[in-house]
Amino acid sequence: MDGWLIAVLVIALVVIGGLIYVAATRGKEKRLEQQRTTATEQRQEAQSAAQRAGEADLAANRHAEAAERERERAVEMEQRAAKTDPDNPNPR
Repeated sequence: MDGWLIAVLVIALVVIGGLIYVAATRGKEKRLEQQRTTATEQRQEAQSAAQRAGEADLAANRHAEAAERERERAVEMEQRAAKTDPDNPNPR
């Protein structure tokens, strides 16, 4: 083979190799960017879920406090009824 033909083949192989490298690098960068976008969306969803859970905890605590007040009120009402009942042998 002639020297120039070998040089052309080597240059063509280098160019093709460079194109393959660039294409592979761009594909990898695109995948990484997609993964970053997905991760950001997942973090936002997680933060929203955490906020909803915190709000639910707060509401549950408020309901528990209200239920406790109702229980205390019921006990007081029962005690008052026991004191008022003339048939109760042990008024409290």
